Amino acid sequence: MIMSKEEELIESLRSVIDPEIGLNVVELGLLRQIDIDAENDLAKITMILTTPFCPYGPQIIEQVRMVGMQVMTGGIEVEIGTELWDPSMMEEGAGGDWGLF
Repeated sequence: MIMSKEEELIESLRSVIDPEIGLNVVELGLLRQIDIDAENDLAKITMILTTPFCPYGPQIIEQVRMVGMQVMTGGIEVEIGTELWDPSMMEEGAGGDWGLF
């Protein structure tokens, strides 16, 4: 099965783990929007953090950028959204190991 660039990018971002929670940014639902510019092979990602003042925020954002650049050779722009995270944003089944659901 051939993946689209967006699917490939999302799969690669599963390697970015929130060290405090132990789940990845995809499972946590932190990626809120991904815009792909296929012509220039770049992506703009709007993401949020689990808390507005997450101590690992800068590290997580930089990891998203670095991992994303392995897929999108034109570059990655990461923007922090204003939406507040809540556990309902998590992928189905992701919170089970964490004791949330």
